Amino acid sequence: MTFLTSLSQPRQLILDGATGTELNRRGVDTGLPLWSANALLNDRDAKILQDIHEDYLSAGADIITTNTFRTHRRALAPSGNADHAPELTCRAVDIARAAIVSVKSDSPKFVAGSISTLEDCYRPDLVPPDDALRAEHSERVRHLVACGVDLVLIETINTTREAIIIAKLAVVTGTPVVVSFVCDREGKILSGETLTEAANQLLPLGISAIGVNCGPTPNLAKPLAELQSACGKDFPLIAYGNIGYADEKVGWVNTDSENPKAYCEHALHWPVKIVGGCCGTTPEHIVQLKSALK
Repeated sequence: MTFLTSLSQPRQLILDGATGTELNRRGVDTGLPLWSANALLNDRDAKILQDIHEDYLSAGADIITTNTFRTHRRALAPSGNADHAPELTCRAVDIARAAIVSVKSDSPKFVAGSISTLEDCYRPDLVPPDDALRAEHSERVRHLVACGVDLVLIETINTTREAIIIAKLAVVTGTPVVVSFVCDREGKILSGETLTEAANQLLPLGISAIGVNCGPTPNLAKPLAELQSACGKDFPLIAYGNIGYADEKVGWVNTDSENPKAYCEHALHWPVKIVGGCCGTTPEHIVQLKSALK
């Protein structure tokens, strides 16, 4: 069964939870600038990465996300690893695939290829010019599709401009495309644009789903309501919230502000087709989601 076929079925699909913060919980160095990409540089940490994927699958996830959030040239350059972008991207996809093979399941499981902003997810003022976006994201999309992902997950995006450029590059490959924005407390994209504006420009491109992620869990209901109004109740939405907060030195600080049951109390009210967890969430959050959705 393909991802699009599963997306058309009545039941909700469960996305996995956080990768970067879970690596950190398990003792992997996730310091900047590489952050979660550190786990791809040696065998011990790559084994931990595969364990995390397997734990999410065992918890009930239908979709696991590749550890490719920071495997592009611009992010790898400060550590001297820019030329290893294709290799590290494919290694991340292979590890996700190996996890699916390892965890036997009667239902189909899918690999989402993660692509985020070229610069800081929380700094829309740093988004590069269009020419740079096209050139660099074209390479990222090409790497992910060549490595065999089931869908391209354009996530934690802070401007419609960058989202549209990535989506255009990804849609033409024929691979399903999902776009997710990071919003402020008022429910606007961090750039100040509305989700209605974004949806009006993205849906005609042929994306498969749209939504929000990496915002405090209680804050996601408002932007999702706007998206449902803009897209219509039958268009697939996606949502996955965070727990904790960003830090310039360490990348992310975990908290227990939303335990798994409390997280589910919010998530079960979201009008979404795909639901999961972002930074700070764990396999236990996915266990609770799986149990609640039954």
